[in-house]
Amino acid sequence: MSFEAKRLWKLALGPVLILMSAAVVGAEVNQVNMSQGATEVGRDIYNLHMLILGICTVIGIGVFGVMFYSIIYHRKSKGVTPATFHESTKVEIAWTVVPFLILISMAVPATSTLLDIYDYEDAEMDIMITGYQWKWKYEYLNENGENVSFFSNLRTPQSEIYNTEDKGQHYLLEVDEPVVIPVDTKVRLLVTANDVIHSWWVPELAVKKDAIPGFINEAWTRASETGIYRGQCAELCGKDHGFMPIVVNVVSRDEYNDWLGAKQAEAAEIKALMAQTFTMDELMERGEAVYQRACLACHGAKGEGGLGKAIAGSPLATGELGAHLDVGINGVPGTAMQAFGGQMNDVDMAAVITYQRNAFGNNMGDMVQPIDVFNYKKG
Repeated sequence: MSFEAKRLWKLALGPVLILMSAAVVGAEVNQVNMSQGATEVGRDIYNLHMLILGICTVIGIGVFGVMFYSIIYHRKSKGVTPATFHESTKVEIAWTVVPFLILISMAVPATSTLLDIYDYEDAEMDIMITGYQWKWKYEYLNENGENVSFFSNLRTPQSEIYNTEDKGQHYLLEVDEPVVIPVDTKVRLLVTANDVIHSWWVPELAVKKDAIPGFINEAWTRASETGIYRGQCAELCGKDHGFMPIVVNVVSRDEYNDWLGAKQAEAAEIKALMAQTFTMDELMERGEAVYQRACLACHGAKGEGGLGKAIAGSPLATGELGAHLDVGINGVPGTAMQAFGGQMNDVDMAAVITYQRNAFGNNMGDMVQPIDVFNYKKG
């Protein structure tokens, strides 16, 4: 082989060898390919991906192989004279028929997989998913009307977010209330949003569906393996977009029934608490827990403010009680202060308003009972 031919081979093979080396090294430190996931549809998508990738690889090798062969063995320096024909019927037929057959071989399995992805029939249970800035609400829709609903919030502590402690294994991928579904059960997901566009994405469950205000999109999943599966909002929904994780626990049918029974009992307990009158100590204890879960990220651990206004010594927390209730329940339009009236039950709302008016040195002495919140909403 001449010096020029060797130089051309090196130019052609250099990038290929670099990519192969990177792939081998990358495989040792991180997964670069798709995950097969824990659902049959996920495995179908993975197999389709590998099939298309294989076809594209074969086409690429063929095209570049012919190109480099032509460059090396039909170059001008070897005295090769180029052909002078204008057109070839055989070649035109070949480059029409062959791509058509390739597209058909890709379209058939792709269409079959798409039909499976959009088959929402025969679901055994329904879950309504609503995106909020920056949390998810889940409602288990029951034919008997005994629905279970809860909010799922980021659980990663502020100390990890602000680098005062080392980041945990599941940094920004842990929540206080995970979704729980039974294994080998077809679950239909009804996805919408309360404020801006979000996207509910759990790769291993083969679900990624946009949550759009005013629309309800459908998706479904059937996990074939128990375990914990994590995801995130996949739509840029605001400056705290990265703080909106998803955690799905797939459990056995018996474990799911136990969890559902506990949730229904919890809902019944909240309903019973609505009729009770709480002491200041009880309201402060519960209110502190609610504040840490729902308010601390914006208003600070000591009520000093941050993303949101300060609570300590604020005109709102030390002013007229009705105005404070109004902001907590209805929010402040045009700001990051959301309307928590639909996100908290009346017991938690009463407790957190009481806590804000008596913690951080405010010491107003006010007590808000659940019936006060109920009457304010009704009025």
